[in-house]
Amino acid sequence: MVGILTDTTASIPDKLVRKLGLEIVPYYVQRGLETLRDGIDVKPREFAEWLKGATKLPTTSNPAPGDYLTGLRNLAGQMKDIVVLTMTSKGSGAYQSCLAGVDILKGQLPDVRVEVVDTLQVAMSQGWAAIEAARAALAGLNLDQVAQRARQVAQKGTMIQTADTLRYLHMGGRIGKATHLVGSLLNIKPLIGMQDGVIVALGTARSRLKAYRRMVGLMQQRVGEGARIKIAFTHVAALEQVEKLQELVAAHFECAEVIVTELSPALAVHSGPGTVGVSFFPT
Repeated sequence: MVGILTDTTASIPDKLVRKLGLEIVPYYVQRGLETLRDGIDVKPREFAEWLKGATKLPTTSNPAPGDYLTGLRNLAGQMKDIVVLTMTSKGSGAYQSCLAGVDILKGQLPDVRVEVVDTLQVAMSQGWAAIEAARAALAGLNLDQVAQRARQVAQKGTMIQTADTLRYLHMGGRIGKATHLVGSLLNIKPLIGMQDGVIVALGTARSRLKAYRRMVGLMQQRVGEGARIKIAFTHVAALEQVEKLQELVAAHFECAEVIVTELSPALAVHSGPGTVGVSFFPT
């Protein structure tokens, strides 16, 4: 049996985490003098409500090597093969931190084999890779096969996201190649995505509905009209908006599996309340 470890930015629903036996390592949110463990000390809904009135943007930090070591040791007590999935190494230090934790583990438990996968993704595009890897593990596949499944899903995955403003991404320094959109913050609904592990601009719209239609158009470009997909709808305090987007998506694609989930606080810091997104891959 192969164990699967990932972090809270994957934004996988708690119920599914428990069902698949995933080991989750928390990111950290620094709010004033508080250091909060993502998903443990602070939950998505309460954090989103607090963020709406925040006058100063909190900061975030990736798990330390010791955090990964703790998670790895938890799994190593049950199995000798482990696959770890991190968010994009181009947007976080998690990948390098994870490698350091793995090195420590090898010195302590040399019989445990660990494969680390840099998904070059974020949110549920990272989450889907972890979910499908866990399902492969439960089906009895070996370490190499499970890691290959994780990489395959990550490579096929697409994340598209829109929000009321780019303010949070800009303030948090996570805007990447979408910097040129900042000047129109008040007038547009920006669409962003991931390309080669970096946040990029995918276009703009003048209303939420137009943004959702544009999102569907980008999905069609990616996988084709009527394609069979697995999709996660992610949001930050915007469930009603998710429902509107779901209707549009369902009219154009065969959704083999649908997950609705809240972005983790560590991501909500950078995208802000009102964020709605999709993470999907063809099946």
